[in-house]
Amino acid sequence: MKPLKNTLYKQLLSIGALITGIIFITLGLLLPKVLAPIYEKSIYDYLSKPLDFIGYNFENQNINSDIAYLYVKTDGNILTSSNIKNVIKEEPKQILKQIKNENGKFYYQGRLYYYYTTSIDNISKIAITNDEYLNHLKKDVLYTIFPILLFALILISTIILLWSRNLISKIEHLKQKVDNLDNDDYIDNYNYDVDDELKVLSQAIDNMKENLKKQEEYKNQMYQNISHDFKTPLTVIKSYIEATYDGTKKPEDSLAVIKEQVDKLELKVHSLLYLNKLNYFKDSNNTFDMVDIKDVISKSVSKFKVIRKDIKWQIKFMDSNLNFRGTFDIWETIIDNLLNNFMRYAKSSIKITIKNGKITLYNDGPNIDEELVNDIFTPYRKGINGQFGLGLSIVSKSTNLLGYEISVKNTKSGVSFIIK
Repeated sequence: MKPLKNTLYKQLLSIGALITGIIFITLGLLLPKVLAPIYEKSIYDYLSKPLDFIGYNFENQNINSDIAYLYVKTDGNILTSSNIKNVIKEEPKQILKQIKNENGKFYYQGRLYYYYTTSIDNISKIAITNDEYLNHLKKDVLYTIFPILLFALILISTIILLWSRNLISKIEHLKQKVDNLDNDDYIDNYNYDVDDELKVLSQAIDNMKENLKKQEEYKNQMYQNISHDFKTPLTVIKSYIEATYDGTKKPEDSLAVIKEQVDKLELKVHSLLYLNKLNYFKDSNNTFDMVDIKDVISKSVSKFKVIRKDIKWQIKFMDSNLNFRGTFDIWETIIDNLLNNFMRYAKSSIKITIKNGKITLYNDGPNIDEELVNDIFTPYRKGINGQFGLGLSIVSKSTNLLGYEISVKNTKSGVSFIIK
């Protein structure tokens, strides 16, 4: 079933109208019940006060109010005020049968009556009235409360509507920004007058757009680097094949060069596959055992010593505990990629030190350009001397996968990579 399309503004209007209706209905039902004790107390006060001023001789007193009076003497005689029939059309004796407490109310012929009694000099004085005064009192209270309440609700609704329009305007602006994430020509001129969560979200969208733009640049650079790195050995292979056919190169010489170029291509393919594998591992929940880093470093150093026999190696294990989280293969990949990088740049010395839970790898090669230091581990970023730098990206992703971080620092006489 297709959902009903409705704008947020209309939804807010509907909610506001619903809330207003609920408030009025609730007050209409509850307010009379809540105010009933107050009304009754008021009417009893209204009945009791005149009893102190009304005398015994009703004939000389012209009483035209909506309160009637009955005096019951000790001998049983009953005196009534002249307006008794205007208030309640009933005989005094029948009225007395309805009066059972000091004050109260009773129904007679479908109408509600209230009374209040007091005794002075053995004479019972009774004031009685119908519900006309109470009805006027209720109207006066409602006519006072409801205009104020209505004004307050209109004012609150107006404020909410203005706020909601501003809110919707911000949401529409955010949607517009998201729709134009890939549009470099889009100019954002919206001004946030309040530093709220939506402004933070707008800034987050700006940051995301900037990051996406950088990622796109990185990927474009990666494609160019991959194309260049793959094109060069393929060109060499093609040239030697043609030279062999032409007879300008001996087959055995061509095969040696072709094998060398194929090995380079294979290494690059393995690097790309391994980088993709790390992305897969990052998204899955993996638990790693502990591995003796001494064995990993010893194996890697033994491989690279034969490549550069002119380099002096200094290996120092200064911690008693050399166990690091991970697997032998991952740590071997990390160390091999770093040492392979060192092989290109080290002049005469490489040092590997483990101290206080940190692995420091140093070579006495040239310093890294400060502009490249922050991005040297970033995938798809061209590295030192225009190199592709995929090996350092693998190192960074591998260390992060294991819960470690790697940083690079220029020294006076070389470069240090620190894993901690």
